[in-house]
Amino acid sequence: MALFSLGLLFLAVILGFFRKMNAGLICIAFSLILGRVAGIPDKDIIAGFNYSLFLTLLGVTYLFSLAQNNGCLRLIALKVVALAGSRTYLVPIFVFVFSTILSAIGPGCIPTMAIMMVFAMSLAAELHIHPAMLSALVVLGASGGGVSPIAPTGIIGINLCAEAGITQEVGLPFLINGVVSTALYGLVVYFFFGGHKIASVDSETLKNTEEFNTKQIITLAGIAVMVIMVMLLHINVGLASFLVAAVLSALNVADEATALKSVPWGTLVLVGGVSVLIKQVVHLGGIKMLSEAMATVMTPATAPSIIGLSAGMLSWVSSTSGVVMPTFIPTIPGLLQELNGQGNPVELATGLSMIAHTAGISPMSTGGGLALAAYTAVAKSSPEEQQKLFLTMFGVSACGLLFLSAMAYLGLFRWFI
Repeated sequence: MALFSLGLLFLAVILGFFRKMNAGLICIAFSLILGRVAGIPDKDIIAGFNYSLFLTLLGVTYLFSLAQNNGCLRLIALKVVALAGSRTYLVPIFVFVFSTILSAIGPGCIPTMAIMMVFAMSLAAELHIHPAMLSALVVLGASGGGVSPIAPTGIIGINLCAEAGITQEVGLPFLINGVVSTALYGLVVYFFFGGHKIASVDSETLKNTEEFNTKQIITLAGIAVMVIMVMLLHINVGLASFLVAAVLSALNVADEATALKSVPWGTLVLVGGVSVLIKQVVHLGGIKMLSEAMATVMTPATAPSIIGLSAGMLSWVSSTSGVVMPTFIPTIPGLLQELNGQGNPVELATGLSMIAHTAGISPMSTGGGLALAAYTAVAKSSPEEQQKLFLTMFGVSACGLLFLSAMAYLGLFRWFI
């Protein structure tokens, strides 16, 4: 049953990738099959759905859908990047820093990539900056900030660690390791593509940005209130987001119906659906079997690199927060047990999460796919140019996996724990 449960999990990932189906829906369907074969009651299958996490993610994504739909988030991005002025070599750095900050304060990885990528690719075309560099910096920044305790991916990571029995503080280490690791690889990408040598030009796009209107100012104030409620009053981020979103809707700062349509329902279903199957896989011993299998080729020194590289390669064909993290983080306690307790669970959890996120630079993933589509549209690139860019972006992603796996071996993800 343990092997069968793991087989269904990986089959769901494979079907999701090749048939372009939502792996969460497939996982729920497979949960019924597995439940019938293993004799698990329907109520126990349904209980595997993480309602608390679903509600939290819904609140956060709805609040920032309101902010995105009234143009507030895009205008913030324009104004921050405009600070570079004619110092064009600062534009890639601003893109990375702002992607990190924007993602960290609540929207998370995917919304930030969606907000920043079109703008970044427009800059790439207009200022003749290599699109692979700017797209990688958007993905890295959004990923590093996205593991903030008040952002969706950070919330998912904290919940998964708690469910796996990891009792150490994980919220702050997740954020610090996320920002440091993505910044390190971001610097590599920046200098490799000659970001420091970009010629200064005068760009009207960077100078002429409109002022915040009343609705956008109210939205900014609402987001600030949400952050204060979470950080100082320790209110659940999902509930705080619902409260602020309700007030913003009542003040008519954005169209509620449009914002609801903008909520990434597919991602929410993906995360919730995978959790249903994962709970059964854990119950039937599948995760324990996976831990034991990985432990056979690991030592305490190589564990962070091997588990990180494995997570990264799986992330090329699946969602990091929806599939990879829920699959690998539960294996950590069993893995450490097989290694005689030698190792730090927070190091492994943060390391595998960030290495896996680096795979998002690939055009086969959401971030890279957004970049390729956006650049193709704004630059009117030929099929040959698109193919070249595809291969370059995949190469940057693969090098990122290798770079951060090597840094994991050197202890990067335990330096700040």
